[in-house]
Amino acid sequence: MNIRRTIIAAVLTLGAAAVASAQSESFTLGKWVEIQNAILKELSRSYVDSLPVGRMERASVDAMLEELDPYTIYIPEEEDDDLMMMMNKSYGGVGAIIYKPEKEGNVVINEPYEGSPAARAGLVCGDEILAIDGKSVIGQEVKDCSDRMKGKPGTDVVLKVKKLRSGQTVDVKIRRERIHLPDLEYVGMLDDTTGYILQTGFTEKVSGEIREAVLSLKKQGMKRLVLDLRGNGGGLLQEAANIVSLFVPKGSLVVSVKGRAKGASSEYRTAFDPIDTKLPLIILVDSGTASASEIVAGALQDYDRAVIMGRRSFGKGLVQSIRPLPYNGKMKVTTAKYYIPSGRCVQAIDYAQRNEDGSVAYIPDSLTHEFHTAGGRIVKDGGGITPDVELTAKNFSMLTVSLVRNQIIEQYTLKYVREHESIAPAAEFKLTDADWEDFVQFAAGKEFDYRSGAKMYFDQVKKELAKEGLSEAAAEEIKAMDAVLEMDKVRFLNLKRDEIVPFIEEEIVVRYWYQAAGVLVRIRYDEQLREAQACGREVADWNGGR
Repeated sequence: MNIRRTIIAAVLTLGAAAVASAQSESFTLGKWVEIQNAILKELSRSYVDSLPVGRMERASVDAMLEELDPYTIYIPEEEDDDLMMMMNKSYGGVGAIIYKPEKEGNVVINEPYEGSPAARAGLVCGDEILAIDGKSVIGQEVKDCSDRMKGKPGTDVVLKVKKLRSGQTVDVKIRRERIHLPDLEYVGMLDDTTGYILQTGFTEKVSGEIREAVLSLKKQGMKRLVLDLRGNGGGLLQEAANIVSLFVPKGSLVVSVKGRAKGASSEYRTAFDPIDTKLPLIILVDSGTASASEIVAGALQDYDRAVIMGRRSFGKGLVQSIRPLPYNGKMKVTTAKYYIPSGRCVQAIDYAQRNEDGSVAYIPDSLTHEFHTAGGRIVKDGGGITPDVELTAKNFSMLTVSLVRNQIIEQYTLKYVREHESIAPAAEFKLTDADWEDFVQFAAGKEFDYRSGAKMYFDQVKKELAKEGLSEAAAEEIKAMDAVLEMDKVRFLNLKRDEIVPFIEEEIVVRYWYQAAGVLVRIRYDEQLREAQACGREVADWNGGR
């Protein structure tokens, strides 16, 4: 009897505490809403200048949400297209990447997408757009021009175009369509027995595309598959579950979603019969592999169904939902965390602490927990998916980074296209020695920071020495180090030729043969992929366990 009373008392106490907590939270919320409204009213009455209320309120909303996590954001009605692009990799438009070298210049077609309205209308790289729907592009920012070319599918836009080859100025009428950027950038065979799929997104129906790709590759003799998820920021959880369904038995748990609100918790299980539970799988991941990509890699790792290779993934185990707001606005809000079959959450313990590339910073072992795969292997949480096989990351010099960042390679590509009406097929195209010399002369004439990383750091050291009054005392050493690190632009470019050429070749072939051709060039130089391919031969007998 005493035990029963004790239990009842405990339940009543907990219930009262929960009510008190809810009341306290409600009071705090009401208090700050009241304070904010009072501040705005007082400012509107007494502030010396007129108030930029819209800008102030947007800044306050953004600052408030930044206190939570990086993924909870406010999206006003005018940014709805950006939301569609973020969620579905789609937008209404003509299907072309544009470039505007100067605000007072014309818009240049940089790259029409294969099969897009722009491509069907005959637009090619190097064509210049002079006006959009009769309004000149001179004085317009590139984003303004892009927004004017976009619009509701089924509507028309008229572009005044100066054609690259003929030099003629013509009006081109294009009907906008829903442009969907592909989730599968490339599907093909790396060799006689190794299939390769490069997946860059998780929008609706991508799992069906993966299914068809796998079946097609098997018909071509595939004995092992490399699924490349490097740089894949994720997308729909259901598509991730459907992809895992292709390789593990029906009914297998893929991910558990756990949230605080009612209805925020659920499970995703494989809902279809697999197409192959024995096919050796290699999943490539890196610091850009996030969200749904981590679900696929993590679930297949937890079931000992795939070898994960590369670098530790991003570490995003937070689930977002879209909530409607007044005036047609929306909020993308984090509502849950997801847990893969072993029970671990891939979310970084502290998402504020990341490396420069966005990857998970060092996590001490004391903060991580051990879990086990289906075969008994130890795996840990704390941030991202740790690969079974670490691959060396490709590091680029500051020179190459600067060439890309300052669009020097992109500008040279446009020059190359203007001077070459055609090129060899993508698999055969190589930059010649004469092409390289032409690029060096072009780049040498451009203004950009071409210092090496060491030179940049040493220049900073010299500033610190000057602040400390030590420059004179270290004058001889500084002069000697400057002599070692100083290098003229042409010499430095030639020194980094092997590192720069792949970027130029990829940019050029894409302009003639579209995106898939660029992937062919990347494959040619992808050292991590070659390592995975070699490992694929070693795990040919992989059978869902170790």
